Amino acid sequence: MATLSAYSSPPWPNPDPNPELLAPQDELDSQTQSPSEPQSYGSLSSIMPPNPNPNPNPFSNYNTSISSQPQSTSQPPPISLLHVSFNQDYGCFAAGTDHGFRIYNCDPFREIFRRDFDGSGNSGGGIGAVEMLFRCNVLALVGGGPDPQYPPNKVMIWDDHQSRCIGELSFRSEVRSVKLRRDRIIVVLEQKIFVYNFADLKLLHQIETISNPKGLCAVSHGAGSLVLVCPGLQKGQVRVEHYASKRTKFIMAHDSRTACFALTQDGQLLATASTKGTLVRIFNTADGTLLQEVRRGADRAEVYSLAFSSTAQWLAVSSDKGTVHVFSLKINPGSPVIDRSQSTNEPNLALTSPASSLSFFKGVLPKYFSSEWSVAQFHLIEGSQYVVAFGHQKNTVVILGLDGSFYRCQFDPVNGGEMTQLEYHNFLKPEAAF
Repeated sequence: MATLSAYSSPPWPNPDPNPELLAPQDELDSQTQSPSEPQSYGSLSSIMPPNPNPNPNPFSNYNTSISSQPQSTSQPPPISLLHVSFNQDYGCFAAGTDHGFRIYNCDPFREIFRRDFDGSGNSGGGIGAVEMLFRCNVLALVGGGPDPQYPPNKVMIWDDHQSRCIGELSFRSEVRSVKLRRDRIIVVLEQKIFVYNFADLKLLHQIETISNPKGLCAVSHGAGSLVLVCPGLQKGQVRVEHYASKRTKFIMAHDSRTACFALTQDGQLLATASTKGTLVRIFNTADGTLLQEVRRGADRAEVYSLAFSSTAQWLAVSSDKGTVHVFSLKINPGSPVIDRSQSTNEPNLALTSPASSLSFFKGVLPKYFSSEWSVAQFHLIEGSQYVVAFGHQKNTVVILGLDGSFYRCQFDPVNGGEMTQLEYHNFLKPEAAF
């Protein structure tokens, strides 16, 4: 069960106002004023009112004071990174730390702003999840780390123009992840997903899932209707919700548990990886058809992230093996699904995924020998956790590490091979760049 409250002092910022503020049945209580339009980041107030939520909670004793920038001239305490994620168009990324959160621009790389929460005794302020809404002033925050700023069973709706939380969603168990769209807020618990209307915070849908400790969930961000992907109720099963057509599609993606998945912006294509981490599969979300299968490697690996390029021509994969792979996809996103390998007359200047020279034994030798491999790679420190996305410049990849590393690399779409590093920064120490 979830409860909800929106603080009555500020107007509710939402891009699609709904004049009827209705409460969902038996799930939440809400008190809101009329919605108002969120704005892009501009000048940010440094006046930080105290957190207005006095409600008692089993998760108690959380710190509430905040500072825009550190004021002390003494050596600041070391920062531990708890969370890093891109916004919906990969133009920015957010970092949650044990002291607050920070927002960065990807190209050119720069810190846009930070919010450091000052707890008693210079401790506390941990933010375990930060979800941006493109570049607007509204974010979703979840407390995390050894000393969370907010209870980990709450989603706090933060308005950075007011530099305060303007609402919250409370649950009986810890929040695993949050996804934002211009019209929806999606909250992921370990075995349940809640879908809320952004305009009035009305609960629209609940979904039961298999145990989902990573909070796996993906949503489309195109102008069309919402497509939501989450784990099903069986091992290896993926559930696809098409809200426009009110259809639910179940896809048996893998024999083992699903470890990671990603959607294209329009929600038409889905990439999945299992806990084995050797293969990545691409599906049509409309009918569940398997369109392509590519091989990350032969050894088991934990896949941390998958990302489609904006044109769905490329797919990037990161794992604990320390290599980011880029695969060439054989799907033409502008027309019905086409396997380019079946059309020898179709011109395609981009490099196709290399296959083993023993592929003519397909059907005789193990599947490994006819696998499609990545066309480009970038090698990092093995064992570190990285997330990946495609940059706004052509044929570029942006890589973020939980060690504070930021890489921007370029791959050759014709010749492939090792990517060229264009840029590196330690975003926890902005001066450490080359």
